[in-house]
Amino acid sequence: MKVGILGGGQLGRMLLQQAANYPVETWVLENDSDCPAAHLCHHFVKGDIRDYDAVLAFGRQVDKITIEIENVNIDALEQLENEGKKVIPSSYVLRIIKNKINQKEFYKTSGIPSPEYIVTKNLADLQQHAHFLPAVHKIAEGGYDGKGVQILERPSDLSKGFDAPAILEKKIEIVKEIAILVAVNGTEHCAIYPPVHMVFDQQLNLLDYQVCPADLEEKVLWKVEAIAIKLVQSFKSPGLFAVEMLLDRAGEVWVNETAPRVHNSGHHTIEAHYCSQYDMLWRILLDYPLGNPKMILPSSLVNLVGEMDSSGIVDYAGLDQVLKMENAFVHLYGKKETKPGRKMGHVTILSNERQELTFRAQKVKDALKVKSKK
Repeated sequence: MKVGILGGGQLGRMLLQQAANYPVETWVLENDSDCPAAHLCHHFVKGDIRDYDAVLAFGRQVDKITIEIENVNIDALEQLENEGKKVIPSSYVLRIIKNKINQKEFYKTSGIPSPEYIVTKNLADLQQHAHFLPAVHKIAEGGYDGKGVQILERPSDLSKGFDAPAILEKKIEIVKEIAILVAVNGTEHCAIYPPVHMVFDQQLNLLDYQVCPADLEEKVLWKVEAIAIKLVQSFKSPGLFAVEMLLDRAGEVWVNETAPRVHNSGHHTIEAHYCSQYDMLWRILLDYPLGNPKMILPSSLVNLVGEMDSSGIVDYAGLDQVLKMENAFVHLYGKKETKPGRKMGHVTILSNERQELTFRAQKVKDALKVKSKK
């Protein structure tokens, strides 16, 4: 089978690393011929994943198409579906999730708990909603990795909002941010991974580190799993979905966002689970039975991002020290240049002791710095 991947970043790279275990011919469409995934696929096509003609021509060469980023041309994918090509997840789902306004309205109509919101058309419109603060302003399209999000605490913050269609979402008093992966195959059978507790870098608004499984009361865990399964089944599409949720002080669970693809919050599954998120997606794409999502050992994961004062050819200072650590697994994404806050890799740590997981995550953060060469 020929499977095309739209996007050639680190998610595509790790997906291709897993593809070597399956009878599949892999194709990648990406603008940068030196991207992380370019040298691991059977066929690399240079082109813009946002361009209608490029995506259409690429999709006609393969049997199935998937994505590693949402910022793709959905009209072209819809046309490919009309021509009989299989797109996973479907263009219908991508159209919902790509636009945060559509996403929030889908949650509302599907009975999925999500924070109260107001749609704002532009900055002038936003100025009319000071009464709704404190809130979070999220641009409808184009935001990623913490970009396109502004926290507005007071009326004087309104000028920091976006002069474009966006949602103004009521700020939740968050106790924990969690994510949970759910796999759905063509018969709507589900495999659900244990939820992870995500800790964010407040300066970059990026994942700093995470621990799996999240430490949740049993009734909260049941609620998290029930909401996630209801949500992905509402999409009525096969695929792998990462559902990001917020847990408030009252024990209520709110869906924040959904990613219809392999996700940063699932990197740890490569070593820590019987079936990784990447293996799971290939099973879905190739019509194989779903894998076992259960964990082998608890884990923590540290994102490796570029230091704030460094730009240029990358140097991983302290890499030797981390490679000596027991049960620590280093993944570098093959990006030649670092920039402030750029995702350059991750480290997964395995241990039966929760305290050990957080302690060693901090050791990795202290030891390994992503800098530019002098």
